Amino acid sequence: MIQRYPTKQIYVGNVAVGGDAPISVQSMTYSRTADVAATVEQINRLHFAGADIVRVAVPDYEDAEALKAIRAQTSLPLVADVHFNYRLALIAAESVDCIRLNPGNIGEKSRVKEVVKACTERNIPIRIGVNCGSLEKEFEDRYGQTAKGMVESALYNIKFLEDLGFTDMKVSLKASDVERTVEAYRMLRPMVPYPFHLGVTEAGTVFHATIKSAIGLGTLLLEGIGDTMRVSITGELEKEIEVGRAILKDSGAAKEGLNIISCPTCGRIEADLVKAVAEVEEKTKHIKTPLNVSVMGCVVNAIGEAKSADVAIAYGKGSGLIMVKGEVVAKLPEEQLVDRFLSEVEKMAGEMED
Repeated sequence: MIQRYPTKQIYVGNVAVGGDAPISVQSMTYSRTADVAATVEQINRLHFAGADIVRVAVPDYEDAEALKAIRAQTSLPLVADVHFNYRLALIAAESVDCIRLNPGNIGEKSRVKEVVKACTERNIPIRIGVNCGSLEKEFEDRYGQTAKGMVESALYNIKFLEDLGFTDMKVSLKASDVERTVEAYRMLRPMVPYPFHLGVTEAGTVFHATIKSAIGLGTLLLEGIGDTMRVSITGELEKEIEVGRAILKDSGAAKEGLNIISCPTCGRIEADLVKAVAEVEEKTKHIKTPLNVSVMGCVVNAIGEAKSADVAIAYGKGSGLIMVKGEVVAKLPEEQLVDRFLSEVEKMAGEMED
């Protein structure tokens, strides 16, 4: 069992972040926020995909003013992403559940004070979002675009908020590569009590972003680091949530849904394994109960894997076995195996939920 670093718990809307709360998964719309209909449509897509929190960009006044109408049409917690113009954060604070500030580009500290005052009055948290590519000049000049530079920027800004009496914050330390990202989060984690928002920024298209995020976020999660996260993928909404949930599950940071074990294809397979696994995956997507299930294509490893699975198919030539908790419950023709397997999975999931 992964032991997470103990952190202060804050709330983004009705979603707890930090402490003993489940690690939340979030994404960000890419529509122009001022286009209320398009933005709400994307938020709804994320809601049905399983997002816990959604962030929207607020680059100008028209976007900031649109937040009130967006807020009225969604129950998902909203985070306003503000750069350069602190006045946009002041407007956004009237409608959203969290303000994300990049300390490297928000400007004078008097401006941050105004944002802190607005968030305090409305009881909403601030995310200190440090990006390696946009550090404050003093930190970039001294440390370069390094993990150390990100950490020093975060520490400076955390202390600034603390000195104003504000502690409802979370922190992100993002670079576009895994190494600096992981190094920065590791370095800062023992120094502060605040929850961390994990992410590798500018990660790229589905293939590259999935790999970068799985390595970076998975590494941190295995070390007990992380309280909320976003998988950044160019132009993909639902995919960000799907990959994020998979990273949580496969790293062991979340116990939800099926862990499907299936063998790699090889010349020993005696059944249409690809089709069987695809059918199992599609027809069990709705199951949230944590179960280990095994779908194996030949006798070499099938029985061994089945012994440790909750429910398993062990294919043979033209037929196969259904096993539950390591015990054979049926020997059936190949064409009947998946249906019986799915029946046993549904039955066990139902029993565990009762």
